[in-house]
Amino acid sequence: MAESLSVVVTTYNSAATLDACLASVRWADDIVVLDSGSTDATLAIAAHYGARVATQPFAGYSAQKQAAIDLALHRWVLLLDSDEAVPADAGKTIRQALVHPTEAGFLIWRREWIFWQWQSSRSRLNHYVRLFDRQRARMSNHQVHEEVQVDGRVGVLDVVLDHYGERDIAGRVDKANRYSTLQVADLGGKGRRGVRMRMLTNATAAFFRYYLLRGHWRSGWAGFIAARIHAFYAFLKYAKLYEATRANAREQRLPGNDAD
Repeated sequence: MAESLSVVVTTYNSAATLDACLASVRWADDIVVLDSGSTDATLAIAAHYGARVATQPFAGYSAQKQAAIDLALHRWVLLLDSDEAVPADAGKTIRQALVHPTEAGFLIWRREWIFWQWQSSRSRLNHYVRLFDRQRARMSNHQVHEEVQVDGRVGVLDVVLDHYGERDIAGRVDKANRYSTLQVADLGGKGRRGVRMRMLTNATAAFFRYYLLRGHWRSGWAGFIAARIHAFYAFLKYAKLYEATRANAREQRLPGNDAD
C-alpha cells in the first residue's frame, strides 16, 4: 500500500491558475493551501476542492512554503506552486513511487509556458525535488530560487509538471526586477571587484546557457525574448548588489560613523 500523501500549495491572488492546479491533484489524501491575504476568488476555489485553508502574512518564499509543509497531515508531501499542474496520469506514478519508498525525495520535471506557447519538446526541462518525506527535508534559506533540501537518497519520477508562470513579457520583466532585488541578500557576501566582473560577463553567459545550451532557440521568438530577459535578470542582480555595496561604503564614510 502506498504512503498517504499531502499536497501543499502557497497562494496569493492565484485564482487564474489555482483551479487547474487543485483539479490535477484532487486524488490526493490531503490538500493544504496556505494563503497570504488573497482578495480574489482564491479561497473559494480552495474550498471547492476541499482543501484545508490557513492564512498568514507572507513571510518570504522559503519560509512561507516551509510553514505550509508543516501543516501537512501526512509524512509524504507533494509541493506545488499555485501556477503548476500535474498531468492526468501522474497520480498513478506518484502512488507507485510511494509503495515502500527507500528514497527521501524525488525530482520531478517541469515544462514552461513561454508567453504564448509551451517550450519546445526538444529543449531541456528543469527538474526540482517536489515529492519528499517531510521528516527528512526542509526548505532552503534562500530569498528566491528556494529549494527543498533532502537528507537522503533522491530518485527521479517520470512526471512532467505544467508551469504556467508569467503569461506576458511585462510579467516576466516585473518578476526579474523583484527577484533581483531579493537576491541582493543572498549574494551579499561577494566582494565589489567580483561584482563588477559579473556585471560584465554574467548576462552574456546566462543568455548562452538559456538560449543555446538549454535549447530554447527551438521555441522561436518566444525563446529568444525569454533568453534576453533571463540575461537582463543575470545582469540586474549584480548591478543591484554593486549599488548596495557603494551605498554601504558611502554610509561608512559619513561623519559620525567612524569606528571608535
